[in-house]
Amino acid sequence: MKFAKEQLAVYFIAGSQNVGDDVDKLIQIVEDACKNGITMFQYREKDQSTLTDAEKLQVAIQLKEITAKYNVPYIIDDDIDLMKEINADGIHVGQDDTKIERVIVECPNKIIGLSTHTFDEVRTANNVDSLDYIGIGPIFATQSKLKVKPAIGIDELNRLYQESTHPAVSIGGIKEDNAKAVLTTNVDGVSVISDIIDSSDIQQTINRLKGNA
Repeated sequence: MKFAKEQLAVYFIAGSQNVGDDVDKLIQIVEDACKNGITMFQYREKDQSTLTDAEKLQVAIQLKEITAKYNVPYIIDDDIDLMKEINADGIHVGQDDTKIERVIVECPNKIIGLSTHTFDEVRTANNVDSLDYIGIGPIFATQSKLKVKPAIGIDELNRLYQESTHPAVSIGGIKEDNAKAVLTTNVDGVSVISDIIDSSDIQQTINRLKGNA
């Protein structure tokens, strides 16, 4: 699947650790989210994940079937082997994950994303031609990930986004009630975990994350 910055509009990230290890719940939420307008999905098994490699593979295959059904780009977090095995659409890595240079060599013709947190990291990313997009954050404090860096706020998001030569998605503590303020920076989209997982009305949540209503 070819990358377009519009795919970053509402970028949903989730793994079994975000739903109390309830894989069936994860699959149902991802299907509901795909059905109701998310524009990209990242499968991320980290932090307190208890899945074995075999279980992770089976979940990844099921999630691929769902995302393909709704034509939602499917990204794997920091696992080149898994991405290749299921032929996902792309891969995302953080600053402390697999080196971006290796990802670019091993993942040709895939969507490639990189997390950034500082001005220097954004400027370094600008020199990586094969990078498709960057993540910028955390914008606000978040409980969805362990070892989170300090929140940077909307003003710093705006500064980093203006510096970036790549499309960028914001991440970290973004919810229905603050997404519109985040989008005033003209960043290409918002990335969320808990706001969709905990939603009682996923369609309404996704609509608001797009800056509507």
